[in-house]
Amino acid sequence: MEFAYSPKVEELRVKALAFLNDEVIPAEPRYQREKLEIPQWETPPVIDELKVRAQAAGLWNLFLPAGEQGLTNLEYAPIAEITGHSPWMMPEALNCSAPDTGNMELLHHFATEPVRDRWLPPLLAGEIRSVYGMTEPAVASSDARNISTRIDVDGDELVINGRKWWSSGAMSPRCKVAIVMGQSQPDGPPHQQQSMVVVPMDTPGVNVIRSTSVFGYSDSGHGGHAEVEYVNVRVPRENLLGELHGGFALAQARLGPGRIHHAMRLIGMAERAFDLMCERSMVRFPFGKPIAEQGVFQDWVAEARIRIEQVRLLVLKTAWLMDTVGNKGAAIEISAIKVAAPQMATWVIDHAIQSFGGAGVSQDTPLAEMYEQARMLRIADGPDEVHKMSLARRELKRYRPRV
Repeated sequence: MEFAYSPKVEELRVKALAFLNDEVIPAEPRYQREKLEIPQWETPPVIDELKVRAQAAGLWNLFLPAGEQGLTNLEYAPIAEITGHSPWMMPEALNCSAPDTGNMELLHHFATEPVRDRWLPPLLAGEIRSVYGMTEPAVASSDARNISTRIDVDGDELVINGRKWWSSGAMSPRCKVAIVMGQSQPDGPPHQQQSMVVVPMDTPGVNVIRSTSVFGYSDSGHGGHAEVEYVNVRVPRENLLGELHGGFALAQARLGPGRIHHAMRLIGMAERAFDLMCERSMVRFPFGKPIAEQGVFQDWVAEARIRIEQVRLLVLKTAWLMDTVGNKGAAIEISAIKVAAPQMATWVIDHAIQSFGGAGVSQDTPLAEMYEQARMLRIADGPDEVHKMSLARRELKRYRPRV
């Protein structure tokens, strides 16, 4: 495994760091201010300005292996980490934010030509947003076999009925299309019961009911996390992604890269929290000496650095495996980083909050909102317990007696 940066990646890293430090972080106060000045679910105008500058700098759609930059997962990792320093702004400014990245990959690989031509170009151009409808309020959605939304074939049409929630981004007026997972063959084999279908948000029967908050944060600039009802929603059969009843496999194909992208960004979030924590320790003097000289704080610093480096190496190994043996060959590592990365980030951010005292839980630092995002990712894309179960089963399989 060779993790050294190629000249191409190093050039992109330098550009991304400059963009972060010169453009994005200085614009964070404006972003927060604009969220209060515009209608709740609108995108703050500063994001559109940053998109133009990112495109001009060659920092655009970097997540796509087939994109202009042609980055592998391993090459994309350090760039994604940089975007995590400002997770509510920089990924979207580079058109590399969830759920759009995973949706674009599904459209690119599995959509029919008319559907791909209709929706992929405006998404790649950053002109519209999309939503991924999988989780449901009425069932334990951590087991995809429980999904109860129905997708029925009626002649040349697909009919969708069900209710989804945590449909991130659906409140935004820029959200124009959804990818919905539902049950199309209830009596079929466990992993051949579901299908995925592309649903324009203006289709009759699509009702956006409300947005849920995360620890009280609405994530309004990103389009919230909506509860969406689908009532006799009819779309053409050509809107099916991949094969009928093949949705489970598509979900796994989508979530592999998505999970590693989240892990990469979480490292960046942890690094920014680490920087803030250490900077704070130099300017506060409890009990007659700076926080930096307190033994307990030095233990936090050492522990944080160890945890960050361990997760970074695991992420790089996972990305390398995905590039060399594919997502299936990297399944154990993908499950491992999904657990390790948010746990690491929440630990580091939590201790950074503690070093700031009352300021750490206020809006005067980014730490509280970063903690919200990191903690949410222990549930998003599957809870920790499911990934541990999957990892353990794969490990134990090697020890089962052979019949």
